[in-house]
Amino acid sequence: MTIKRKDLIFLGPEIYLIGATIYYWTLTASTFNPVAIILLLILIYQVIYKTIVTGLIIASLLILLSFYMILALISELSEFTEANEDYKKLLMFGTLFLGFNLIAGAIMLWKYLRVQMLKS
Repeated sequence: MTIKRKDLIFLGPEIYLIGATIYYWTLTASTFNPVAIILLLILIYQVIYKTIVTGLIIASLLILLSFYMILALISELSEFTEANEDYKKLLMFGTLFLGFNLIAGAIMLWKYLRVQMLKS
């Protein structure tokens, strides 16, 4: 079984989310992180079986949680009294990370909605 480039591009958002979950896991102090393990299992299940319902749920939750985290980022940035180095780092990395999450969620939502519409 060979993996085609088109298949890898099609799975891009899921692969990104697996990488982001592994990165999150490495930032925690514990090697047993049930949240990261559950997220990884769900994402691996999605990569293997590519179910439409699971893909739509993951994409919708990712978009909603990303918007929530954008509000948290804005709240955190408003606590700074001056735009120092920490402010700039938080603004840059927070915006990039949440932007990538929103893009991955939007691509996943579009992808699985399109598949669902083609099946109908």
